[in-house]
Amino acid sequence: MNLSRNAVAVVVLAISLAVFCSAAAGMSFRMEPFHTHFFLFAWWPYIFGMESLLTLMGGFSTLYERPRSFWLSLPLSLTLWLAFEAVNFRLGNWHYIGVPASLPVRWTGYVLAYATVLPALSVTGRFLEYFGLWEDVTWKELGNASRLRWPMVALGVACLVLPLAWPRYFFPLVWGAPIFLLEPWLYACGARSHLRLLATGRPRRLLLALAAGLICGGLWECWNFRAGAKWYYTVPFVDVLHVFEMPILGFLGFPPFAVACDVVAAAFRHLRRHMAFRPERVRRVGWGVIALAAVLFDVAVMIGIDTFTVDLFR
Repeated sequence: MNLSRNAVAVVVLAISLAVFCSAAAGMSFRMEPFHTHFFLFAWWPYIFGMESLLTLMGGFSTLYERPRSFWLSLPLSLTLWLAFEAVNFRLGNWHYIGVPASLPVRWTGYVLAYATVLPALSVTGRFLEYFGLWEDVTWKELGNASRLRWPMVALGVACLVLPLAWPRYFFPLVWGAPIFLLEPWLYACGARSHLRLLATGRPRRLLLALAAGLICGGLWECWNFRAGAKWYYTVPFVDVLHVFEMPILGFLGFPPFAVACDVVAAAFRHLRRHMAFRPERVRRVGWGVIALAAVLFDVAVMIGIDTFTVDLFR
């Protein structure tokens, strides 16, 4: 079984490297579809290549060991990022240019691009974990963290409301809303959460998520910079000293964003475990309602992106 899995991983890794190198060359010479869609031709080979490399090294690969979880993370990633896109209608912090004028091509690009967010952060964090980063790091135990739950919820509400009410001054807080709203719920449910790990003196998972966010943030900006379809920023107060398209202080947002993604993924895993104990009919109806709501939300936000966030169609 492992031999077969490793053989598949070798093939996938080789294809990933070939696609990435071909796309990089094509983008440099402005060849289509590599120039317009370089983001996709960079991130999908990165994800599949890193998952394959992990399994070949003997690490944990979600793609090969828990494929169902891997594929379910893609629509979750799409909807999660579209939630931030919806908030950006109010914030106006980033805009798109050069996106295809054809709606089917454009929306397919949205779906494929936004679906990479969670798997990219996940595989990067597991890669760092494999090499033992922060393996022995501990800190003082918090003990029972129940007393922190309601203050965290209040902080989460503030992180959501203040950026919407006064986006010019409070826009950085938006990344904290999922963290402070969902962590108390995960802790109360007995699920694995950052708050529970920190309460027992184990900050490693948090540190790995922060580091994965910074690494992926650098790659997001690098691979966006010369692509034909790309984003640019209009961020109040800090719109100076750009690295690629991003103001240098803007890179501070990637680590907390990665933690927010990790918390949302943990909440989804807990929901799946909870639903697994329900009768089959209840599960089907429940997941059907969730899927329908997600699809309607995704379509509405993509219409909004075309209307409010895209500055220039190609």
